[in-house]
Amino acid sequence: MTGIVIVGAGECGTRAALSAREAGFEGAITLFGQESGMPYERPPLSKSDAGAVVRRAICTEDTLDKAGIDYRQKIAVTSINPETRRLALSDGSDASYARLLLATGARPRQMTCDGAEHALVLRSFEDAWAIFSKAVPGKSAVIIGAGLIGLEIAASLRAVGMDVTVLELGPRALGRAVPEALADRLVMRHCTEAVEFRFNCQIDAIAADHVRLADGKCLPADLIIAAIGVIPETELAKDAGLECNNGICVNDQLRSSVPGIFAAGDCASLLRPDGTFQRFETWRNARDQGDLAGRNLAGAEARFSALPWFWSDQYDLGLQVVGDVSGAPSARRTMSPDNDILFWLDADGRLIGAAGLGTGRSAAKDIALAERLIEAGVCSSPEVLNDCTQNLKLLLKRAKAA
Repeated sequence: MTGIVIVGAGECGTRAALSAREAGFEGAITLFGQESGMPYERPPLSKSDAGAVVRRAICTEDTLDKAGIDYRQKIAVTSINPETRRLALSDGSDASYARLLLATGARPRQMTCDGAEHALVLRSFEDAWAIFSKAVPGKSAVIIGAGLIGLEIAASLRAVGMDVTVLELGPRALGRAVPEALADRLVMRHCTEAVEFRFNCQIDAIAADHVRLADGKCLPADLIIAAIGVIPETELAKDAGLECNNGICVNDQLRSSVPGIFAAGDCASLLRPDGTFQRFETWRNARDQGDLAGRNLAGAEARFSALPWFWSDQYDLGLQVVGDVSGAPSARRTMSPDNDILFWLDADGRLIGAAGLGTGRSAAKDIALAERLIEAGVCSSPEVLNDCTQNLKLLLKRAKAA
């Protein structure tokens, strides 16, 4: 076996394999995945359908066959020898590569308190099945962590009639990625569905049927879930001598510190223009980096510059965030009583980020436009962005005409 080898058959790895073939690579492409069955999307796992777990395939077996991609399921790569360009495999065999992509993803962060093994986590289809098979109306669930995954699970469990309590170490929900004004609206929506929140909450211990807090209080629970973030899968890379820093360090071509080895998706830490490294944990980043990695594995020298973007659906509300939304927003546009769009400008008045929350997909069109404005480097003012009578499409037309 030679040619391109991809470790990890998630969104990123599968997209990379198809992209390399689409880019004209004619050699062997081998895709290793540790799970059984066809590669599948992970976002639906936290959004059950009437209590059922949704396994949505990324592609069909026929698609991989027609592309000439050798998909090797239920096989893990156990070590990499960069000097000989050979891989040791979990079935006792080995494989060689000309170019290697690590799309190993991330694993759920584990609780460290006593009884942590009683808390379920969500990453795989099997994890989702373990959680939602216990989703029984009238039973109680405690979710540790008020991030996106925790709140999406909370919404799904309430939809089947479970009593839900969300515990959060920090002072508010969604503190890492979602602007506070929109996070507060989401929490209020959960509260109308009778979800209970406890913030600034520390866990002392977990048992099979309850969670004990640091203040001594015990919360009975038929189902306990830990949703406290993920850790990039870097052990394989570290053992092979690749540079890692909260992920496998890569340049803007997704090349690692070792020749012939690329990394992309949740496991990759991307070199930014300011010299720092940044890791992204979103579905679209996995898809976009996978697409670019595939082209570069095939011989291109494309550079990654896509904007961060993510979404979340909870009850009837849809959240979308694009670009840099750190710090306080520069402007707020209320499109309707249920649809808010926030904007972020840099010191020169250039639009750098936007976030929207509305019923259904009502914010999607505005965020899509904001993304195009950011990519075009459009400058504006808070006054224009605040004013709903101002047509933002005109800003884009002017930028294109300039």
